[in-house]
Amino acid sequence: MILWKRNLLIAWIGSFATTAGMSLVIPFLPLYIRLLGVQSTAEVEQWAGMAFGSTFLMSAIVSPIWGRLADRRGRKLMLLRASLGMAIVMTAMGFVTSVYQLVGLRLLMGAVSGYIAAAITLIATQTPKEHSGWALGTLSTGTVGGNLMGPLIGGYLAEAIGLRHVFFVTGGFMMLAFLITLIFAKEHFAPPKPTPQAKGGFWAQIPNRRTLWALFLTTFMLQLANMSIEPIVTVYVTQLAGNTEHIALISGAVVAAAGFANAMTASWLGRISDRLGPHRILFAALLVGALVFIPQAYVRTPWELLGLRLLLGVCMAGMLPSINSLIKRNVPEAMAGRVFGYNQSAQYLGNIGGPLLGSQTAAHFGFHYVFFSTSFLLLVNALWLRYTEKHAGLVHGSRHRHRLNTG
Repeated sequence: MILWKRNLLIAWIGSFATTAGMSLVIPFLPLYIRLLGVQSTAEVEQWAGMAFGSTFLMSAIVSPIWGRLADRRGRKLMLLRASLGMAIVMTAMGFVTSVYQLVGLRLLMGAVSGYIAAAITLIATQTPKEHSGWALGTLSTGTVGGNLMGPLIGGYLAEAIGLRHVFFVTGGFMMLAFLITLIFAKEHFAPPKPTPQAKGGFWAQIPNRRTLWALFLTTFMLQLANMSIEPIVTVYVTQLAGNTEHIALISGAVVAAAGFANAMTASWLGRISDRLGPHRILFAALLVGALVFIPQAYVRTPWELLGLRLLLGVCMAGMLPSINSLIKRNVPEAMAGRVFGYNQSAQYLGNIGGPLLGSQTAAHFGFHYVFFSTSFLLLVNALWLRYTEKHAGLVHGSRHRHRLNTG
């Protein structure tokens, strides 16, 4: 098998295992906090929010640091570091005796994580330009699939083997990713030769800084928009469904619909982006995504909402992989790790800010305005991206970057 395809398969398996492991504990985290002695419902919610958000916050802080180390020491090393570190920390969570220890370990989890960013960097730097869209789209399906399957597996295991033992199983998922990466992933990494520091530092060495900042902003905005819906979906579905015995099942199907469609279409859209250009796919996905959010405010049944969420998932499948393809084309290979680290930080910050935006908008203005505000965010982002394309060289910068890489 060709090296880049082999590494894509390994990175996909590792991304699925680590993402499933990370999301596996989410459904029962409040129950585990209650098991640790926190009885008040308000305090349980507060601690659950801290335990959940602290991981993303710490990851946002350290991602560029690990990206810089990946550029200096190799991407495979970062895959091994992240998977082994997460395996140890996740297993340790099964032994905690207080909620303070749990939150502390969740912070540490964020500090040692970074498998996904390292996997993206490895695949982006090894894959030929003409296949990068397909490869990055395929890789994203591992992450999306892990996020979909993790909560389902976690909910089942929590009932079958008990809350504490789930952490041990999750640690096993992480260790599996470590072993697969250690044995099968190959990287012929040559450390970059020392060069005089350019005036202005790291960013001065990148030709299209405005393009990259526009892509970082796009990543942040689309995660902000996507995650702003998460806190209200279940309540909104309950309002639409009325009295039914299967509200949990219906809510789960609606929540999972976007991820399912994303996983099914990301590789296909990636292949199209290799032919048409990722900038066109990204702009179209943002524009259609903005339009799809509006009718979600007017649906009358959960099934109408589910159908629109499926369409939204197709749009989401064209966003992050296209952003990663554009970053690859606009950044020297020796700096790719750090730049992808910054983009990962933007994604984590969107994961934190989205639920806050959605819950506050719903509380003050109502459910419908969450969909309107989310649509507005994506529309503004699409227009900003088109402006950047014309004035900061998004397309021409990509071609220029290709000439630098090939000659």
